Formats: sequence, C-alpha cells, structure tokens
Amino acid sequence: MAISELKLPPGVQACAHNDAEQLAQALAVRVADALRQAITSRGQATLVVSGGRSPVPFFEALAQQALPWAQVLVSLADERWVPVNHAGSNEALVRRHLLHGPAAEARFLSLYQVAGNLEQAAELADAAVAELAPIDVLVLGMGDDGHTASLFPHSPNLHQALQPDCARRVLPMLAPSEPAQRLTLTLPVLASARLPLLAIQGQAKLNVLTAALMPGEIAQLPIRAFLNSPLEIHWCP
Repeated sequence: MAISELKLPPGVQACAHNDAEQLAQALAVRVADALRQAITSRGQATLVVSGGRSPVPFFEALAQQALPWAQVLVSLADERWVPVNHAGSNEALVRRHLLHGPAAEARFLSLYQVAGNLEQAAELADAAVAELAPIDVLVLGMGDDGHTASLFPHSPNLHQALQPDCARRVLPMLAPSEPAQRLTLTLPVLASARLPLLAIQGQAKLNVLTAALMPGEIAQLPIRAFLNSPLEIHWCP
C-alpha cells in the first residue's frame, strides 16, 4: 500500500518524498519555517527532536537553514541514560549533527541527568524540562515495533506515560530489545506541540503505520497515541 492510499483520521496529513535526501531537505524547510513563525510571534521557539540514525540527514539540513538560532531552544523527545560521551547518547548525536555552525547558537536542554538511579534521573529531568511546554515543533520517529520517543510496548511505565493527564513530564522507560535504560517525555508534553511531525522511511515502517491506523490498543503500538490529533507524516521509500 502506498502512503497516498492510507485512510487518515481528520487532521492527519501525509507527504511522500522520493528518497531520504529529499525527505530531509523538505522536513528541514518545514521545521525552519515553523520556528521562524514562532520566533516572530513569541520571540523564541522550542524544537524537540528524536534521536537515532535516521534523523542525521535532517539534522544536517536543518543546521544549514537561516534562523536566529540564539532564540531557539532544542531538546529531545527521549534519551538513553548514558553520559554525553557515550556512543548511544542522543544528545551527542544532536550536538554533532545539528548544533554546529550558526546553529551552535541554539540553547540545548538536556534530558540526561547524573543521578544514583534511573528514577532519580527521571525526577531531575522532569524538573529541567518544565520550560519546554508548549513545544513549537516536535519531530518524532517510529520503530518497527510501533514505539515513538521511548514509549515502548510492554515497558513498565508505558501505561502511565500514555495517560493524557499524566502529572509527570519525564518517566523512566526500558527498551525491550536492548538493555539501555531510557528517559522519555510523556504524552501530555509531546501532545502540547503546536506542530507535530512524524518522519519515517521504508516499506516496513509504512506497514507498521498502516497497522497502527487500524483499531487496537494504544499500548500495542504506542504511535497510535498521536494518530487521532493533528499530525504531519513525512515518508520516503
């Protein structure tokens, strides 16, 4: 099934791109335009992005956009609880591929916190991200298991994190497929985004998205939590 054939809920739009480079460039332009509008309206803008390998071309393209970067606050939808010098750190990825050149003037709000355990780190991160909401632009990805941010199926805190009235902004989370402990923004914080975007690549991800659009429990495919509200989906083969 092509993305143009999907039956999307009201408010959800889908854009198809020829390849990963075109997707990255188009997404960078879309995000930069929205950040400029936010800065014009409110004097500053908040951008929350996701980690992983797929966003790297987008980060590089966005870093080239002409923006008053000093008025932009950048943070992450989720993070591994590892130091910034660790190979798995999403913060390190963002600093390396996005926050360079003129974009280095942007302020970065870290989710990683030094603490005695993951729960304490989550509590510290919860306090740190109080200034994030509402988010101007949110860029999400999606895994083959339907997770987004670090909202993984079967993770112990998933039910709490997906509650629309969850009082926590950050919760500890576990990825079933790897031992790394995670920190994730919860649904109310992520859902506060004025412009939520979902970027996915490949037929396998499109198949997962197709399944997520079918009736079913949100906990089975957590991306479902974002498919009944305004969302822009950007996809390429």
